[in-house]
Amino acid sequence: MSLSMTGYGQAILHHEGYKVRLELKSVNHRYCEVMMRIPREWTRYEDGLRRTVQQQIKRGRIDVFIHRERDEEQIPAARLNDTVVQAYLRAAEQLADRYGVKGTLGISDILALPDVLGEPGEACNGDEDDWEEQLQRALNKALQGLLEMRRREGGHLVQDVESRILRLESFHHEMAVLAPHVVSDYRNRLKNRLKELQDGSFTLDEHKFGMEIALFADRSNIDEELTRLQSHFGQCKRLLLSDEPAGRKLDFLIQEMNREVNTIGSKANHLTLVNLVVEMKAELEKIREQAANIE
Repeated sequence: MSLSMTGYGQAILHHEGYKVRLELKSVNHRYCEVMMRIPREWTRYEDGLRRTVQQQIKRGRIDVFIHRERDEEQIPAARLNDTVVQAYLRAAEQLADRYGVKGTLGISDILALPDVLGEPGEACNGDEDDWEEQLQRALNKALQGLLEMRRREGGHLVQDVESRILRLESFHHEMAVLAPHVVSDYRNRLKNRLKELQDGSFTLDEHKFGMEIALFADRSNIDEELTRLQSHFGQCKRLLLSDEPAGRKLDFLIQEMNREVNTIGSKANHLTLVNLVVEMKAELEKIREQAANIE
């Protein structure tokens, strides 16, 4: 089933004393463009997060917002910087050995020294692999919400486009029924017109009259256009039911259908056909607007 390019998803991550909110918003775009807005110290994870998004979304502009704040629901645990503590202890031993300084470092003294306790939850001090894994897990959860919304929206779009294709097929059927009568209607109109103009000053040349009708029949023949339109309708239906991104192909088919309908309009010398062409062009324009939202 075709997907919409419009959607929203979010996920909340609680980790190491922090609450992290991931929000994903997607809108229409010709290609797949992923814009990341994340804390500066997490830019090292940006490429990996972007690849995760691109693996699941093929088309659209996706904005990824990652907000981090202290988690009030958790009591932050202070992180002991073992490397700094060991350095302070070695320095104390060196003071005692070199300068004969007496005394020992107590727990309160050590805790009061700079950088002994690190900030809880800071990615730069914590396990970087663990933070990246947690962010990837939260991103996948947000992506599932985004994709679910895109599927629902895509379902509505597909229903609307299919209903409009049915209308196009109805107009197509009317054209196919009407097309064989266009030449006979033209012949009758032309013959009646010539009779009205007949004042005895000229005679009706049946040969030339027949040639005129034959030329008109050739110029107004729309069998090829109707056949191609029928083929395009079928391709559109198959694309809409496909799991592959269909937006670009659908846009191309709409252009082709517009071209065929315009050709029929230029060939048609019949009021009812012209009216049907106008109706078809209106429906194609509505389909084009909807197709712009399909991935």
